[in-house]
Amino acid sequence: MLKIKQELLAGLASALDSLSPGAGARAAFESPKVAAHGDFASTAAMQLAKPLKLNPRQLGENLRELLLAQPVYQRWVSDIDLAGPGFLNIRLKPEAKQQIVREVLQAGEAFGTQASNGHKLMVEFVSANPTGPLHVGHGRQAALGDAICNLYSTQGWSVHREFYYNDAGVQIGTLANSTQLRAQGFKPGDAQWPEAAYNGDYIQDIANDFLAKKTVKADDREFTASGDVQDLDGIRQFAVAYLRHEQDLDLQAFAVKFDHYYLESSLYSSGRVAAAVQKLVDAGKTYEQDGALWLKSTDYGDDKDRVMRKSDGSFTYFVPDVAYHIAKWERGFTKVINIQGTDHHGTIARVRAGLQAAGVGIPQGYPDYVLHTMVRVVKGGEEVKISKRAGSYVTLRDLIEWTSKDAVRFFLLSRKPDTEYTFDVDLAVQKNNDNPVYYVQYAHARICSVLASWGGDAASLADADLAALDSAPAQALMLLLAKYPAMLSDAARDFAPHDVTFYLRELAASYHSYYDAERILVDDEAVKKARLALVKATAQVLHNGLAVLGVSAPQKM
Repeated sequence: MLKIKQELLAGLASALDSLSPGAGARAAFESPKVAAHGDFASTAAMQLAKPLKLNPRQLGENLRELLLAQPVYQRWVSDIDLAGPGFLNIRLKPEAKQQIVREVLQAGEAFGTQASNGHKLMVEFVSANPTGPLHVGHGRQAALGDAICNLYSTQGWSVHREFYYNDAGVQIGTLANSTQLRAQGFKPGDAQWPEAAYNGDYIQDIANDFLAKKTVKADDREFTASGDVQDLDGIRQFAVAYLRHEQDLDLQAFAVKFDHYYLESSLYSSGRVAAAVQKLVDAGKTYEQDGALWLKSTDYGDDKDRVMRKSDGSFTYFVPDVAYHIAKWERGFTKVINIQGTDHHGTIARVRAGLQAAGVGIPQGYPDYVLHTMVRVVKGGEEVKISKRAGSYVTLRDLIEWTSKDAVRFFLLSRKPDTEYTFDVDLAVQKNNDNPVYYVQYAHARICSVLASWGGDAASLADADLAALDSAPAQALMLLLAKYPAMLSDAARDFAPHDVTFYLRELAASYHSYYDAERILVDDEAVKKARLALVKATAQVLHNGLAVLGVSAPQKM
């Protein structure tokens, strides 16, 4: 059906060109707002009427006649209705819709994916400082980043996942001091305990392992403790390695993997920060005032100029970000997406201003940002705010242990990133249709159960006679299968994995409706195999869509 759609679009373009040379570029199909009106809709006549100074309805009638005269429309289209001031509603023949079943079965896991486009994409996400366990906000970011990576992979991009963290800032010093105090026997509430210290039980765990001279290993580092409570630098390095290992465990539980971990400290040690600042100075985009170095960020749309180097000689936090993104560009990543919390909104303009001012060829609007809100967690009808382990917030691992990896991923992706979200733990563990992830997974498992009950050779369904798939529920299901590739492309373009969750819920509902309307394992062999082919194709698309979200497609539930 996808090939048929392209043939029909080509026919529409040809007809439009015959009415007005060059108008074929307007050829596009929309989905009718009311399904009963047709399968495809075109507003081309209405768009073309004004420049041609013609009545749109009469132009629509002319276009309709031109289309119905084409062999491709005669083969695949049952009728074209003219509605309103020039809408064309196109009705496909059942055999046109049936082709999607063959296309899905033939493509399998590749259905909906595009060939390699030769372009590289970097997605930077999670990027949590190694000062504590990952919280549910990091979980939302991990789900978003991983799903966006998967979406772009389906569109032919070579995707690189990167984790950036501050390993040398004030927070790391607080972590080291907090751990040292615990190692010395102090605890929260003692007179010696600083107000800014970290209070979670995990700090005591780090201190205990440091005193035991243990070795910790993370994806990007390994360190053995000295056990000396006066060795503050050793405590710092051990604590960072310990928490990087803990974050690795969190990410493994969430099935998220990174290609590279990038340290902020490396930007200083490699000279990249100094080089970026020098580029800005040499370009004449800075000035000195009150002992500080300022960037002329207002030249690039920022609401005010920004301090780069403070009077004490230290750099403000957006300066290493500029250096980091110059490094991304130099590494060949012409498209970069950063997944960050909404509290980073203020950094966007100044980072982009710095990149433009540096004059290294980076285009405007680089990088792209996806900002997400935090997540409220509700359990037993009450908001949960504190985890004993973390001391001040609910951790990602708490959420996974209370529910499941699949539920956490699907739920955190089920709303637009910038909308507030309340995670209902009780709903996430329910095994009924109110639980969206259960509803979708159950549709897949239900199909697998039907196929298992049949017990035949699934490969034989690729050649099934599909003529029996002519009922309204079957055709509605096939039309929805055909929308999957375009939905993926749109979701990738808009950084919108929530569109995938919406689609999967709609597809599951359509399947459940079809299952309730028509028996599948009937006595008539031809009808049975046609219906089995349709539901197998549906299971394949459910599987593919869930894989984009990083959610499993169980065969039994």
